[in-house]
Amino acid sequence: MNSQIVTLVVTFQARPGKEAELRALLTGMLAPTRQEAGCLNYDLHAAPDDPSRFLIYENWAGKAFHEAHDKTPHVQNLRAHIHELAFQPVKTFWEKIGSF
Repeated sequence: MNSQIVTLVVTFQARPGKEAELRALLTGMLAPTRQEAGCLNYDLHAAPDDPSRFLIYENWAGKAFHEAHDKTPHVQNLRAHIHELAFQPVKTFWEKIGSF
């Protein structure tokens, strides 16, 4: 397994009237994802000024762990419902270049 930490930020914009359903779907991802091997953190955020915007900040112990996460039943469930609840999510990978 690749030991380099994989960091992702995924943003979601709920479709009008679907904010509560999207929030519930994303919240349901927290417990099972946090139990996965290699999950360092998996945090859900809501925009304080816009109840339709959400962000997931996640760190994985390596690329293989994230790839395994993408194949889990809870991710497949998210993919099956996301387009009815949200516009196209934006997923970006990040590389840590410093810390304090």
